Amino acid sequence: MNSTKITISEATLVPTTVRGDSATGVSQARQAARAFADRLVPTPCPDVADTLVLVVSELVTNALRHGGGTFTLRLNAHPDTVEVAVDDTSPRWPRMRTPDVTGSGGGFGWPMVNRLARTTGVTRRAAGGKTVTAVLSL
Repeated sequence: MNSTKITISEATLVPTTVRGDSATGVSQARQAARAFADRLVPTPCPDVADTLVLVVSELVTNALRHGGGTFTLRLNAHPDTVEVAVDDTSPRWPRMRTPDVTGSGGGFGWPMVNRLARTTGVTRRAAGGKTVTAVLSL
Protein backbone atom coordinates (compact mmCIF):
# COMPACT_ATOMS: atom_id res chain seq x y z
CA MET A 1 0.00 0.00 0.00
CA ASN A 2 1.34 3.43 -0.93
CA SER A 3 2.20 5.54 2.14
CA THR A 4 2.18 8.89 0.30
CA LYS A 5 -0.05 11.46 1.98
CA ILE A 6 -3.09 12.55 -0.04
CA THR A 7 -3.96 16.24 0.13
CA ILE A 8 -7.67 16.64 -0.45
CA SER A 9 -8.42 19.55 -2.75
CA GLU A 10 -10.93 20.43 -5.44
CA ALA A 11 -8.72 18.75 -8.05
CA THR A 12 -7.91 15.61 -6.08
CA LEU A 13 -9.39 12.21 -6.82
CA VAL A 14 -7.09 9.46 -5.55
CA PRO A 15 -8.41 5.94 -5.98
CA THR A 16 -7.47 2.82 -4.04
CA THR A 17 -8.61 -0.50 -5.51
CA VAL A 18 -8.81 -3.94 -3.84
CA ARG A 19 -10.18 -7.16 -5.36
CA GLY A 20 -11.09 -10.29 -3.45
CA ASP A 21 -13.12 -13.45 -3.19
CA SER A 22 -12.85 -14.67 0.41
CA ALA A 23 -12.75 -13.71 4.07
CA THR A 24 -9.11 -12.78 3.45
CA GLY A 25 -10.38 -10.27 0.90
CA VAL A 26 -12.60 -8.68 3.57
CA SER A 27 -9.59 -8.30 5.85
CA GLN A 28 -7.54 -6.80 3.02
CA ALA A 29 -10.38 -4.40 2.20
CA ARG A 30 -10.54 -3.24 5.85
CA GLN A 31 -6.77 -2.75 5.91
CA ALA A 32 -6.91 -0.81 2.64
CA ALA A 33 -9.66 1.45 4.02
CA ARG A 34 -7.68 2.15 7.20
CA ALA A 35 -4.51 2.87 5.20
CA PHE A 36 -6.49 5.11 2.83
CA ALA A 37 -7.89 7.14 5.76
CA ASP A 38 -4.42 7.38 7.31
CA ARG A 39 -3.04 8.92 4.08
CA LEU A 40 -5.63 11.71 3.86
CA VAL A 41 -4.54 15.26 4.68
CA PRO A 42 -6.07 16.71 6.70
CA THR A 43 -6.39 13.46 8.63
CA PRO A 44 -10.03 12.60 9.32
CA CYS A 45 -11.03 12.20 12.96
CA PRO A 46 -10.86 8.63 14.29
CA ASP A 47 -14.66 8.28 14.18
CA VAL A 48 -14.68 9.02 10.45
CA ALA A 49 -11.89 6.51 9.80
CA ASP A 50 -13.71 3.88 11.87
CA THR A 51 -16.94 4.56 9.97
CA LEU A 52 -15.11 4.17 6.66
CA VAL A 53 -13.68 0.80 7.74
CA LEU A 54 -17.10 -0.37 8.99
CA VAL A 55 -18.89 0.62 5.76
CA VAL A 56 -16.20 -1.03 3.64
CA SER A 57 -16.45 -4.19 5.73
CA GLU A 58 -20.24 -4.33 5.40
CA LEU A 59 -20.34 -3.66 1.65
CA VAL A 60 -17.55 -6.13 0.87
CA THR A 61 -19.07 -8.80 3.11
CA ASN A 62 -22.45 -8.29 1.41
CA ALA A 63 -20.80 -8.58 -2.02
CA LEU A 64 -19.26 -11.90 -0.99
CA ARG A 65 -22.37 -13.22 0.73
CA HIS A 66 -25.11 -12.00 -1.61
CA GLY A 67 -23.37 -10.67 -4.71
CA GLY A 68 -21.74 -13.63 -6.39
CA GLY A 69 -18.69 -14.27 -4.23
CA THR A 70 -16.22 -11.74 -5.66
CA PHE A 71 -15.80 -7.99 -5.29
CA THR A 72 -13.81 -4.99 -6.40
CA LEU A 73 -13.52 -2.14 -3.88
CA ARG A 74 -12.68 1.40 -4.94
CA LEU A 75 -12.08 4.28 -2.53
CA ASN A 76 -11.98 7.85 -3.83
CA ALA A 77 -11.21 11.04 -1.90
CA HIS A 78 -13.17 14.18 -2.69
CA PRO A 79 -12.91 17.58 -0.95
CA ASP A 80 -15.36 16.76 1.87
CA THR A 81 -16.31 13.13 1.25
CA VAL A 82 -14.94 9.67 0.65
CA GLU A 83 -16.69 7.51 -1.93
CA VAL A 84 -16.79 3.76 -1.31
CA ALA A 85 -17.75 1.73 -4.40
CA VAL A 86 -18.05 -2.06 -4.40
CA ASP A 87 -18.62 -4.02 -7.61
CA ASP A 88 -20.00 -7.56 -7.61
CA THR A 89 -21.36 -9.94 -10.23
CA SER A 90 -24.97 -10.21 -9.04
CA PRO A 91 -27.73 -8.19 -10.69
CA ARG A 92 -29.78 -8.30 -7.44
CA TRP A 93 -30.06 -4.95 -5.63
CA PRO A 94 -29.45 -4.77 -1.86
CA ARG A 95 -32.71 -4.59 0.04
CA MET A 96 -33.91 -3.52 3.43
CA ARG A 97 -35.21 -6.41 5.49
CA THR A 98 -36.13 -6.98 9.08
CA PRO A 99 -32.94 -7.78 11.02
CA ASP A 100 -32.80 -11.28 12.44
CA VAL A 101 -32.11 -10.78 16.16
CA THR A 102 -31.47 -14.52 16.60
CA GLY A 103 -28.18 -14.04 14.74
CA SER A 104 -28.74 -16.49 11.91
CA GLY A 105 -30.21 -14.36 9.14
CA GLY A 106 -28.46 -10.99 9.13
CA GLY A 107 -30.34 -7.95 7.87
CA PHE A 108 -28.34 -5.36 9.83
CA GLY A 109 -25.67 -4.30 7.33
CA TRP A 110 -27.53 -2.47 4.55
CA PRO A 111 -29.69 -0.39 6.94
CA MET A 112 -26.56 0.51 8.92
CA VAL A 113 -24.69 1.58 5.77
CA ASN A 114 -27.65 3.76 4.78
CA ARG A 115 -27.65 5.44 8.21
CA LEU A 116 -23.88 6.05 8.24
CA ALA A 117 -23.54 7.33 4.67
CA ARG A 118 -24.46 10.75 3.35
CA THR A 119 -25.87 8.94 0.30
CA THR A 120 -25.98 5.42 -1.10
CA GLY A 121 -26.70 4.18 -4.57
CA VAL A 122 -26.74 1.12 -6.79
CA THR A 123 -26.01 1.07 -10.52
CA ARG A 124 -25.94 -1.70 -13.10
CA ARG A 125 -22.56 -2.42 -14.66
CA ALA A 126 -22.30 -2.79 -18.43
CA ALA A 127 -20.21 -5.93 -17.92
CA GLY A 128 -22.92 -7.41 -15.66
CA GLY A 129 -23.53 -7.17 -11.98
CA LYS A 130 -23.76 -3.92 -10.07
CA THR A 131 -21.87 -1.27 -8.17
CA VAL A 132 -23.00 -0.33 -4.67
CA THR A 133 -21.79 3.13 -3.63
CA ALA A 134 -21.75 4.87 -0.25
CA VAL A 135 -20.57 8.46 0.14
CA LEU A 136 -19.28 9.34 3.60
CA SER A 137 -18.69 12.80 5.02
CA LEU A 138 -15.17 13.66 6.11
